[in-house]
Amino acid sequence: MRKHLVVGALLATAVLPVWSPASATAQRQAINWTECGTVFKGECATIPVPVDYANPGAGTFDLAIGRLPALDPAHRIGVLVVHPGGPGSSGINRYITGRGIPDDSPLRQRFDIVSVDPRGVGRSHAVICSKELVDQTPAEFPASEAEYQALLDFNGRLARDCRAHTGPLFDHVDTTSAVRDVDSIRAALGERQISFFAISYGTQVGQQYAELFPGRIRAMAIDSNMDHSITSAFEYLRTTTVDLEGEFRTFASWCGTTVSCRLHGQNVVALWDDLHARAEAGTLIDPDTGAPLRAEALRVEMFNDMYDPRDWFALADRLASLAGSATAAAAIAPAEETVTDSYPAIWCSDWAWKVRGFKELDLFRRVLARLAPHSKLSPFWSDVTSCLGWPNRAGNPQHRLDIHGAPTILLVKAKFDVATPRDWNFAVSRQIRNSVLLQYDGVGHGQFRNSVCARGYIERYLIDQRLPAHGTHCAAELPTAPTVAALGIQGSGRPVH
Repeated sequence: MRKHLVVGALLATAVLPVWSPASATAQRQAINWTECGTVFKGECATIPVPVDYANPGAGTFDLAIGRLPALDPAHRIGVLVVHPGGPGSSGINRYITGRGIPDDSPLRQRFDIVSVDPRGVGRSHAVICSKELVDQTPAEFPASEAEYQALLDFNGRLARDCRAHTGPLFDHVDTTSAVRDVDSIRAALGERQISFFAISYGTQVGQQYAELFPGRIRAMAIDSNMDHSITSAFEYLRTTTVDLEGEFRTFASWCGTTVSCRLHGQNVVALWDDLHARAEAGTLIDPDTGAPLRAEALRVEMFNDMYDPRDWFALADRLASLAGSATAAAAIAPAEETVTDSYPAIWCSDWAWKVRGFKELDLFRRVLARLAPHSKLSPFWSDVTSCLGWPNRAGNPQHRLDIHGAPTILLVKAKFDVATPRDWNFAVSRQIRNSVLLQYDGVGHGQFRNSVCARGYIERYLIDQRLPAHGTHCAAELPTAPTVAALGIQGSGRPVH
């Protein structure tokens, strides 16, 4: 099935005491592991953690965790915590009852793979909101002062509604709290140190874990990095849009010259521009629904298929279908009263944007449309607009990383990445002085999956703690056969990191 989307202060350096039911130093807990999963089996459990680490006496909730025991227990190294992306994705679904790390990976042999549904997500006290209100989430960039004011009003109403349905945890789903949950997992497992791996949003959890608990890390590899130091809304939009434009041009060149691509021999850029112009004019018909396809929805579809170049075959088929304008009826999902919608709650706990009204926001759009004439504007514009007018204070606002005492951290980036742009990864490598940046010369998001070379370096480092040399590059690996990507989409239908 195709993905149709609807779319100030620095972090305190003082470290709170590690929570424990018994003492200031968390001890190993008796964890009741039970079998979970259908196609793939794993072990699942819950551990109690505080709703608010600053006030642990205010109550706890059950944090859902999962485990795949090492396949070679005689040579087990320890625990590898693998944090999911999103924010809003389930680590249990991805890495425990799914195989985000394949069974043929040496990581499965040597580590207990442990993951989590982060607080506010899935099995861990999910953020709940009224479906009727979530369905009203603005799908278009505001085009007028009236739409901008309506956006601010909507964001305030959504936050208040979700808090009413979710309860006090809604105010404590920031990344710093998620980081402390990771350390509670480490303590509950009785591990002195953990190894850590993450892709996308999970890299922010890893970065901040290295800030708060550097001595508890054996090895850390973080792939496709977030840069939580960005405070400029325009810079956030610029970096995401530039990489989207760069990857689209790479796709167009590849598809036009690759025999197995549906649009081989055609001017793919011109075909896209024509479809986009028709969508803007309201004359592009979606063959799956028989209804007009909006320009924003068309761009989001293209954006989604930039995560994994193996999805480019499906994108080419989709563009060819749109050009032919065949029609078909669409199924309508049954209505529900409430839905999970953790993304804005977590995101707006971490990011605060200063935008001086509609005129400034519209100026950003116009400048970026000139800078990226084909992709126009990254769908991650909603990462900025969803937090404007958000009533809750960002508990974990943007800051530059300040890491001391951690082992050397392996960072991995691509040439272009629509979800975590190359500039973000370069910025993180400058902030983490004790790091090595591995550069993949291909495009896409999540190089553990996209590059055999990058995966090999990641596995070697996590197992043997052998780092690639500074300046190491992995050659681009272009797609050769269609597949379905496993990354990218959260339940609410928003693009995710």
